[in-house]
Amino acid sequence: MADCIFCRIARGDIAAQVVRRSADAVAFHDLTPQAPVHVLIIPTTHYAALRDATGPDGEAMLGKLMLFAAQVATDLGLDATGYRLVTNTGPDGGQSVFHLHLHLLGGRRLAWPPG
Repeated sequence: MADCIFCRIARGDIAAQVVRRSADAVAFHDLTPQAPVHVLIIPTTHYAALRDATGPDGEAMLGKLMLFAAQVATDLGLDATGYRLVTNTGPDGGQSVFHLHLHLLGGRRLAWPPG
């Protein structure tokens, strides 16, 4: 989807504070952080939500996205104390940008249950 804000960030059309980039994913700081470290991790291919990442290509992308997120967490020094990965799907799940993305949260003790 060409006009999707996350697609535009992935292409470099919109500036973002990028933490890490690969051919398959981009990680950048969230503009409204909910923790001391709050990074969004997006695939460079558009999938509206987690439920849309189906078939062999979607499954492969999800695996790459998770490994990429772990690399970003390591880059940011979160391994020693821990971090959380979250994906929101649909309006009731809190999804506001309809491009699959992970929230990497860390830098403090995170409460449970969330929300």
